[in-house]
Amino acid sequence: MRFVCLFDIDGTLLSTGGAGQRAMERALTDVFGIPNPNEDIPAAGRTDRAITHDLFAHHGLTPAPHDWEQFQQVYFGHLKTTMHQLSGVVLPGVVTLLEELAARDDVSLGLLTGNFREAARIKLAHHTIDHHFAYGGYGDHHHDRDDVARVAFDEACRHLGRPVNRRSVCVIGDTPSDVKCARAIGAQAVAVATGMFTREELARCQPDELYTDFADTRPFLELVAC
Repeated sequence: MRFVCLFDIDGTLLSTGGAGQRAMERALTDVFGIPNPNEDIPAAGRTDRAITHDLFAHHGLTPAPHDWEQFQQVYFGHLKTTMHQLSGVVLPGVVTLLEELAARDDVSLGLLTGNFREAARIKLAHHTIDHHFAYGGYGDHHHDRDDVARVAFDEACRHLGRPVNRRSVCVIGDTPSDVKCARAIGAQAVAVATGMFTREELARCQPDELYTDFADTRPFLELVAC
């Protein structure tokens, strides 16, 4: 049986130091002429589609399809720049964990992220960990993370060329939304307190496993060996 690991990105694999928010604000200014659009729109655990929807609504915008496409492309351009400008880091133990998982033939690595697909690629490539992930679910089309989880599960089945036992799937993330979307697809929920939420807050969501971080990779490696 192959174990499928679906990883969140921000707060789980890496911290961008606010690069995504900065890039999105700059794109709003460039495309729609909104000066200093520093709004407190909740982002943790949400999809980029939902976040941008709220940003547009806050500023009274209803973008036409070509404006939406332009906004995305400008955002991606700024994201490449802000990733270099701000002090983002890969989180403790992540590089070692991914390398050890990738070396195993009984584990398949995918993504389950709220990022736009291209934004996910930019963030992971900046830290040279993008090559570990061949498929995933992304935040391009869905407001609800549960729907992204369903896409990620379907992509795992397609990548492996066969149906996947849902209990051999684990969703790894740093927010209550990650735990919730794992439940939506019948997967195991692994929470890690390297993002905005504390261990205590994540514990209240009752994940199957809860880690402070991945500095010690052994507990997670033992989990996927079961």
